[in-house]
Amino acid sequence: MDVLDGRPDDSRGHREGVALFVDGPNILRDEFDVDLDDVREAAKEAGRLVAIRLYVDEHATPGLIQAAEARGYEVVVTSGDVDVKLAVDATRVAVEGRAETFAIASRDTDFKPVLEVANAYGMRTFAIAPGTHGRSDALRNSATESVTLGE
Repeated sequence: MDVLDGRPDDSRGHREGVALFVDGPNILRDEFDVDLDDVREAAKEAGRLVAIRLYVDEHATPGLIQAAEARGYEVVVTSGDVDVKLAVDATRVAVEGRAETFAIASRDTDFKPVLEVANAYGMRTFAIAPGTHGRSDALRNSATESVTLGE
């Protein structure tokens, strides 16, 4: 069971580690050539990973889903808007204090409010951009820390 599904608190009464949320349709584009292993390694820079989720839509190929699961990702497939599902899950993590650090891999400025909520709840936030071409300055500036893949 991962931290998003109710892992017990640590002995000090709070959650530790990094919850990584990956916006699949936004960063897994040919133009970025992003490797899921690189995303996971970038998030590890922020601390021990306690949850690793890849959000995709119903058009995701079985090969992508299998490859992500083989790399330790929990794959969340939604028939609706991926951004909404990811934002709701991530906000829940922030509000319920289910992790110490919230990491998001995206280039979508729609996630800026999620970072702001996490910051307001005292979480450390970490923005992972798929490359300099795909970097969102709004996300980078809203997060307490950021990294751009390939730099």
